[in-house]
Amino acid sequence: MLYNLHTHKFSNHPDCLELVNQYPQEFDASIPFYSIGIHPWYIVEDRMEADLAIIEDKIQTANCLAVGECGLDKRIEIPFSLQEQVFRKQLALAEKYQKPVVIHCVASFQELIAIKNDVKITVPMVIHGFSKNEQLAKQLLDNGFYLSFGKYLLRNPELESVFKSVPDNRFFLETDTIEETIEEVYALASKYKAISEEDLQEIVQRNFKNVFKK
Repeated sequence: MLYNLHTHKFSNHPDCLELVNQYPQEFDASIPFYSIGIHPWYIVEDRMEADLAIIEDKIQTANCLAVGECGLDKRIEIPFSLQEQVFRKQLALAEKYQKPVVIHCVASFQELIAIKNDVKITVPMVIHGFSKNEQLAKQLLDNGFYLSFGKYLLRNPELESVFKSVPDNRFFLETDTIEETIEEVYALASKYKAISEEDLQEIVQRNFKNVFKK
């Protein structure tokens, strides 16, 4: 069984559990497993409470495995203070209903760590699409985050050493919005870890069960 930590396209792959990203205003009840959240790119201030109400409703169902993707992004026009407010409200929901969080973070990692420590969140937090260096990876791991790899693992050979440095019990694999398949991500990841794809599948499955209880 393959596990895709984060995708925007539900493929109904028979041998893969896909955690499909959903937005409150575009909810599709036919998707078997999903995360739901307000992405920082799509914050609409006067719709924020309505969106949060939808999220709170949906995360109480068994099909909702996580809150997100949500987070912080310093490279967009939306005011950072508003992003932080929306993010903190979603973390509060994740904590209330004990659901893990799928994180989008761009140029805001120190703020992310500070918020996590400030709210003393106990649920697992996964940085999706990790693409940074070993030093930042270690800092995030030391602060209790999980790291998910996909697009940048395929695109950037320099990520090999970063991926190899992540302990086996702290990573996930994903496709996000890329055209490549989850099988291609697994194939490269098993090559980098120098283990069989079967062993890799067992590692990711164990991590998924630990974090998402699936």
